[in-house]
Amino acid sequence: MNPDALRGHMDALLLSVIEDEPLHGYAIIEALQERSGGALSVPTGTVYPALRRLERIGHLTSEWATVGGRRRRTYRLTGSGRKHLEEERSAWHEFASTIGNVLRPGVRPAG
Repeated sequence: MNPDALRGHMDALLLSVIEDEPLHGYAIIEALQERSGGALSVPTGTVYPALRRLERIGHLTSEWATVGGRRRRTYRLTGSGRKHLEEERSAWHEFASTIGNVLRPGVRPAG
């Protein structure tokens, strides 16, 4: 998948995979890859700065935990993060619907 296609959607993708349970960075990367059927392979150099930024603005909290015998920082959604995720989902549905209408062959608006 073209990395440029993810531009502007990374926050929603990250918040979505953390929505149900706290995860550490590498598990987030794995979840993105799994949920996308292998189409998304996001580098750590993209994910970790985004997680830190989301934490700075209050959409995530983090804490150190031992996972598989290793100490890792795990991330959890805050109330603000859940609200932002719902807003992102709504915006995505509107965007996808609009673009789908434009790309659909033979469909022209009435007028």
